[in-house]
Parts: sequence; C-alpha cells; structure tokens
Amino acid sequence: MADSDVLTFPPVDIAPDEELVHAVREVPLVRDARRLAEWVGGRCAASSQGVCEVTEEGLPHPAEAEAIVAALGLAAARLRLLWVVAVNGRLVEVTRQGARPGPGVPDPMEFWDGVVMDVLDRTEEGLTGSAVVDEHLTEILATIYSVREGMPLAALAGGILQAHEVGCEARPADLRRLRMTLPGELSAAMALLEYCGLIELTGELVRLSQPGVWAVRRDLLREGHDAPSLGEVAALAELGAADLIDAMLHGRASASAATLWLERRVPEDAARELIKIAASGDAAQRGTAGTVLEELGPEAAQAVREALDEPMMWRYAAAWLGVRDLEAPALGEGDGAWVAVDTLAALLYIGAPVDSVAHFDLLGEDLLALVPEMGRADHPDALAVLEMLGRHHPDPLIAKTARKTAMKVRSRT
Repeated sequence: MADSDVLTFPPVDIAPDEELVHAVREVPLVRDARRLAEWVGGRCAASSQGVCEVTEEGLPHPAEAEAIVAALGLAAARLRLLWVVAVNGRLVEVTRQGARPGPGVPDPMEFWDGVVMDVLDRTEEGLTGSAVVDEHLTEILATIYSVREGMPLAALAGGILQAHEVGCEARPADLRRLRMTLPGELSAAMALLEYCGLIELTGELVRLSQPGVWAVRRDLLREGHDAPSLGEVAALAELGAADLIDAMLHGRASASAATLWLERRVPEDAARELIKIAASGDAAQRGTAGTVLEELGPEAAQAVREALDEPMMWRYAAAWLGVRDLEAPALGEGDGAWVAVDTLAALLYIGAPVDSVAHFDLLGEDLLALVPEMGRADHPDALAVLEMLGRHHPDPLIAKTARKTAMKVRSRT
C-alpha cells in the first residue's frame, strides 16, 4: 500500500547527460568556485608555505577573504557559500596548514548534486536573506518542479504565504508584514537561486533550469517521492493492463505511469482492460486496478456499467457510478463488509507487513463492529483476513473478536 507521505510529481523531461554537464559548467556559482580554486592555486604558488591561510573553522582568513572578493569581483555575502561549495566539491582542499587546490570530483553530475546539497544545507544559516523563503525552500523548488511551463512570482509568493499561514500557524500581524515584504525578499532569493544554477527567470516567470530539474528530481527520489522521468513513464505506458498492474504492485511503476497509460487510451477501452484484470485477479490486483480506474471520468461509464455483471467487481462498479452521480445499484451493509475483506486481503497478496496499525486503518471505519459482518461475507478470502486480524491486530478486543468470528466461519465449512 502507498505511503501517505509519498508525493507524486508529474513526469519531467531530463536533458541528455552531455547537455547537463555543459550546463553545469556554465552555472555562475560553479564557474566562480573554479575561479576560486584557481585563485587559491595562485596564492599557494606565491606563498612560502605553499598554502592559502585559513581560520580555525577552515574559512579564508579575513585578509584572504577581502583579497578573494576584490580579485574575483564577488559579492562578499556569497563568499561563504562559494567557499563551502569549492571545499566540499574538492576543488579546494583545507588542511591544518591552510588551503590548497584539490583534486576535484571526477563525475560532473555527482559534483553538481553535491553543490545543490551544499546550497540547500545553507538555509539554516540564512541562505537567501529571507527566513520565510529559507524555511520553505525545498517546498518552493518542488512546487516549481511541478509546473514546467513556469510560475509567476506573484503566484509563488501567494503559495508561500498560504504554506506559512497553515504550516507555521503565523499570526495575523506577521502575515500582514510578510505580505508587504515577501515580494522583495522572494525576488532577491530567486536572483540567488539563479546564480546557483537552479532556476531561470524570465521577467516575472520562474522555472527550474535543466540542471535544476535534474537536481530537484534527485532530491525528491532521495526522499522517497514518486518523481519519474518522462522516458521511464513513456515505456511503462506502452504496457498492457496486466503488466502495468504487475509493475505497480512490485514498485516498478507509479501513479504517474498509470496517468500517462490512461492518457494514451480511449477511456472505455482502458476501463475494460482494467476491469478484466480486476474481475479475474486477486485482491491486490483488484485494488490496484481500481485505483487506476478511479482516475477515469463519466466517459468510461458504459464499460464500468458492464462490470455490474462481474461477481468480484460489481460492488466497485456500483460505487464508481454512484460517486459520479450516475445510476447504480445500492450497496447494503453486507456489501460494505465484502469490500472491507477485499481491501484487507490485498495485504496478504502483496506480502505487506501486517503488524502495523496503519495497515488496519485502511477502512476508516469501526472495525470492531465490522468484523462479525466480515465473517458473513461471501468472499473467498474472508477466513484468511479474519485469521490475519486475529494474529496481528494490535487492539486485543478486535483481535479476539476476529478469532471468534474465524472459528464460526470454519465451523460452517
């Protein structure tokens, strides 16, 4: 079953490696980091000790910092970030004696990934000069990532305000002040992110750069989110329904793949393919097919209505039609218990761990009252589900009721 904390992002087009490597080399922050390494090399050559003097924290000595800013024409406020990027990217090596040129990172994209992590890690130190932007920076980048055609800065500011109000419970006075100051703070923050190579600004429109898309996607994947590339999803979208469901069940395809799969098919045809798998498959296949089917609108109604004749599918078809205010047979209490068994039975087929309360909260109902009804449900997995509840449910009363109900079911067979 999907983790509720996992977010699904639309597929993105990733530039070819050669283009990405070239673009990374042209990032202003990266160019300046290389210039800094060259400056350190020149300083070392001129020094009798062969190193550039640093403080106890491994940062340039104040006199050296002043010389770097003057020689490279840098904004003094960006020197600390630039130094961290150069050191962590092994362009500059810091020892107890001082700083000297480093060997660098062989893989340009691994180097770039490290650069972006260094940038994002600086938010706790006040990266952008705006506490609110720093606090929400990963969300901001994820939002821009989701809208490849670009976002107006005004819309982005509105989203930040809403996130700050809801997530941080900001007081009205703070929000009034922020509404006045945020546009300027956001503009300055975007200029810094453009210098860092993550975004592109065109007037009042902001979008991720190609290296930015690559880096943000990599960060999302690291966090366990569903962030496929267009190439990955396109290949999965060519599968038949059975192979798509199998790929989804085994983690090889995501919701994004299912969405594109539907977009490339006539709705009725897609629905019939999914219903065929759901009607003849096990509970896990049925649940996954049903999740995909939910994305279809009324244009698939005729195919879903035909599923009312399928013993293992008609309840889902009736619910699908009813939710869309289409004519459908009514479901009774016994049907609700049958669906509850089917929902929990999916755990048995996908081999999910069943010792977590979260897995038993799938129904969103009073399970204690539902268990006896589940024992009367005409479902091939009813006994197995009751035995699972009896062995693994953390509530002793529910577990006991499930064991008693399972005994009654066994006595009838």
